[in-house]
Amino acid sequence: MINTFNIPEHLHERLRSELKAGEIITWAGQPIPSIYMKSGMKLWFFFIPWTAFSIFWIAGASGFEIPSFEEGWSLFPLFGLPFFLIGIMGLSSPFWLKKNARSMVYAVTDQRAITISGIKTITVKSIPLDQIKNIERIQHANGSGDLILQTRTYLDNDGDRSTEKFGFFAIDNVKKVQTEIEQLLKSQS
Repeated sequence: MINTFNIPEHLHERLRSELKAGEIITWAGQPIPSIYMKSGMKLWFFFIPWTAFSIFWIAGASGFEIPSFEEGWSLFPLFGLPFFLIGIMGLSSPFWLKKNARSMVYAVTDQRAITISGIKTITVKSIPLDQIKNIERIQHANGSGDLILQTRTYLDNDGDRSTEKFGFFAIDNVKKVQTEIEQLLKSQS
């Protein structure tokens, strides 16, 4: 099968390996890494103060001085180190999202919608086309955006209501992809 979509060959091969016999790809694409990473920027509103407070706490626990090891050394300031590391990990999450976007592929076939993600461990999610009911499109001025194909509400382990969205996030020309899916759905009904 020839790679007529604008995706790297190794991802096209990964997609081909997931296809059922006779299944035909009608569209395939990837998230735009620079836009996909922006979803992680919202976390910065939490992790900037978290990290700043952990630094302040470590400094306060050491008496706002660089420790001198002449009188022994207190381990107490090190209790703030895990919180500082969590803050650094949270602040770096947009960059991890950007890296992960390069290993993701989205596809629509004549039978289902598929997302494949992961670098070492691969996660494949798909929904049959007949389960796509209310498509939600979030479009930016440049034509990119998110296409939500299915929203599922469920109760988590604590009994709280949670929502899971399946779709294609941070894709280019989102309206065109929506139109292609809607035409495919019409042709099958």
